[in-house]
Amino acid sequence: MKRQVLMCAPFNTRSGYGDHARSIFYSIMDREDFEIKCVDVRWGETPRNHLDPKIPKHKRLLDTFIDGKNIQQPDIYIDIRIPNEFQTPAKFNIGITAGVETDVVSPEFIMGCNKMNLNIGTSKFTAGTFQRCQYDQTKEVNGQQQKVGTVKLERPMAVLSEGIDTSIYKPIKDAGKSDDPFKKKIYDMIDESFVFLHVGQWGKGKYGEDRKNIAVMIKTFLQAFANQPSPPALLLKTNGANFSHLDKSDIIKKIEREKDKFKSADSLPNIYLLHGDLTLEQMALLYNLPKIKAMLSCTHGEGFGRPLAEATCCDLPVVATGWSGQMDFLNSKQSVLIEGELKPVPKSMIWKPILVEPSKWFCADESDIIRKLRFFKKNHKKLKHQAKILGQVNRGKHSLGAMKKEFNQILDNIVSQIPETPKPMSLKLPKLKKKGSKTSPAKIKLPKLKKVT
Repeated sequence: MKRQVLMCAPFNTRSGYGDHARSIFYSIMDREDFEIKCVDVRWGETPRNHLDPKIPKHKRLLDTFIDGKNIQQPDIYIDIRIPNEFQTPAKFNIGITAGVETDVVSPEFIMGCNKMNLNIGTSKFTAGTFQRCQYDQTKEVNGQQQKVGTVKLERPMAVLSEGIDTSIYKPIKDAGKSDDPFKKKIYDMIDESFVFLHVGQWGKGKYGEDRKNIAVMIKTFLQAFANQPSPPALLLKTNGANFSHLDKSDIIKKIEREKDKFKSADSLPNIYLLHGDLTLEQMALLYNLPKIKAMLSCTHGEGFGRPLAEATCCDLPVVATGWSGQMDFLNSKQSVLIEGELKPVPKSMIWKPILVEPSKWFCADESDIIRKLRFFKKNHKKLKHQAKILGQVNRGKHSLGAMKKEFNQILDNIVSQIPETPKPMSLKLPKLKKKGSKTSPAKIKLPKLKKVT
């Protein structure tokens, strides 16, 4: 008898959660004991056009799509979103999330996880944050707040790394000799032979407040190599909300804003913008181009850090902040880690229940960014060798194949616990907005809570 499996995720979006959801589906799609159906949901303003029916693997996923109404109760439900959106329509319900990039998760997130039979975090950092955080539950008695309980994680939280497709993200021999039109575009655009690459969405926020900390990264890069002969270049693979012309213009304005801080400089290193959608193969080629010497990230925090993981699997050295999810696959010996400290998330970035008070995230020390950029420029040949060692490890430990094996072991243990009798049901689908969107997800009514840890 085949087990009925229902999955809900932003499968068709060009987002990190979309990448992760597709990886989860691909890891179980060939199981003969499963009949899999999928409900595709929106993810804020992220483009919803990733899946191509001409690609066999994509068509396999598209053929499973249903609207979630009037379906038979599934045996297993897998929800790959943020926890306040988790639902429990099945006999056994699994929530998979990257959590947040801060040291605190909201009570709504904890309560969402507590509805599930099993939760899975994408990194030790994600799981640890959920497990550590708890809140006092209070009510007013005679005009005073009294503790009546505690909101804390009460359901299991496992760690399962996001699976990187190492058939794509791997070292590519002779990438510099490739006649691929995309490679030619990059080489025609960039004259320099030494280029730092950044991959990530440039979200909203003032200087130092955008979640990937791109403005700070640009400023410190310019400061590190201003007025120097033969400076390196910085290539930004980024966008704001979409790939429109207006979005591109907005990104250019942000770059120019940082460059304007150096009007007195005699010369500045070049910054190039790569704005638009790329295939997975193009991204892999980009990581492998000889001009690209390192992946650079000054991020405030990551639930996992997929672009950084992809880069390591291509043997590309990484210069990044040394905190949060990326520490599952980076280390101080085989990558260059930027120092800093945890600081409160700015009030302007608070967006309940995703980023809440009192939360802290990692703020890279600007002086150390400059030191580490110059250090890498001077020692890149040695660090390239170390990156090859790290790449070999990560292509094994964090591959799609490794994730597939571990996730299927989890499912095998679950199957034996599930009763046989199903019942009719419908899946409620709230309109999910991406973290950082202007519109909040559906609210959960909560008692008055006070953070205690």
